[in-house]
Amino acid sequence: MLLVTGITGHSGRYFLQELIDNKYEGTIRCIVREISDTSMLDNSGLKIEKVVGELTDQEFVDKCMKGIDTILHIAGIQKTLNVIKPAVKNEVGRVIVVHTTGIYSKFKSASEEYKNIEIEMKEIVNGTNMNITILRPTMIYGNIIDLNMSKFIKMVDKLRLFPVIDHGNSLIQPVNARDLGKAYYQVLTKEAERLKPEYILSGEKPITMVEAFRLISSNLGKKTVFISFPLGIGVFMAMVLKVITLGKIDYIERVQRMGENRSFPHKDATVDFGYNPMLFEDGIKIEVKQYMNK
Repeated sequence: MLLVTGITGHSGRYFLQELIDNKYEGTIRCIVREISDTSMLDNSGLKIEKVVGELTDQEFVDKCMKGIDTILHIAGIQKTLNVIKPAVKNEVGRVIVVHTTGIYSKFKSASEEYKNIEIEMKEIVNGTNMNITILRPTMIYGNIIDLNMSKFIKMVDKLRLFPVIDHGNSLIQPVNARDLGKAYYQVLTKEAERLKPEYILSGEKPITMVEAFRLISSNLGKKTVFISFPLGIGVFMAMVLKVITLGKIDYIERVQRMGENRSFPHKDATVDFGYNPMLFEDGIKIEVKQYMNK
């Protein structure tokens, strides 16, 4: 039996759509929260076993592991250990975890947390027969509920003078949640022994920040003027904002990462399971249209 976490989330819903489109025949146990919108699950036509609870409740998660042979954990790297520990206890044979390329950041303080989680995860499974595959998406976008491009779309829509760091020349490689849903399914249906321990899931090709903003502006039908600020000034302004709001608004890391290249190749994923992400130009057009319709 397959256990899935995060199936009602952003990329999780596109994975569910893949299961529906491919008429997945196995039983799927889905951990959902009380506040989750499960309408898509309820109307999927699949063999869904829905269990309501929190991944922070170890007794609950332990019970969810009974009879499970494969896990797809989409609900976030911070909750991975809450899944891995009971999975080892219940001798689950295969686990696919969706983590992040944020682990490679030289600025992000959380990258240290990510590294520590993965170190502990490997220590926990060491000496067991568990097969783990780590999937690392880049910046996820594709729907107005995302936490990345949706914010930029709103900013470009409202601001005619738009600030960018160091001319916006840093590279990003956003990945559409639709492509992630397909990738999760491709990995799930591939024999674990034929896969590498980890894969990067990035967009079709790198693009500069300012190019991404210009595409957003064009799709919105706006005339936006981009004004460049040195990274140091941007960080200083973020620090001032944090001080005057008594730490309630902290954009320091976000500004620092605006000056950092965040492009990563996905060749291994393409070769090993046919990963073929869409162009950012096509993906952002869909998201901007959703925003405008709303």
